[in-house]
Amino acid sequence: MNDMYTEKVLDHFRNPRNMGKMENPDGIGKVGNLQCGDVMAIYIKVKDEKIFDIKFQTFGCTAAIASSSIATELVKGKTLNEALKLTRTDVARELGGLPAIKMHCSLLATDALKAAIEDYRRKKKGG
Repeated sequence: MNDMYTEKVLDHFRNPRNMGKMENPDGIGKVGNLQCGDVMAIYIKVKDEKIFDIKFQTFGCTAAIASSSIATELVKGKTLNEALKLTRTDVARELGGLPAIKMHCSLLATDALKAAIEDYRRKKKGG
């Protein structure tokens, strides 16, 4: 099984960055994939339209956890608009590649991030 994954994927799985629940986030994005059972939540704190803190909780496979971890690393400190440009291909490339059957995990990570930003913007408009 481990020969399916690059060392970088395994590193982010074994030592995930930014993992955990965030108290009082500015935005929350939750997504899931019914076929594989992966569920992902990304929490963001925003200051001056930049993501200054980000955390994730992922219940899923090696690729799902690694994708969540690398995605949070890639957008921390970026503006919301820069973060929205992150694609599933960017996530997979940063991990050194994912098996084709695991590419949906990189999409989950970017979808959760986008949902968190949309949640933040919706709350900001309403308040």
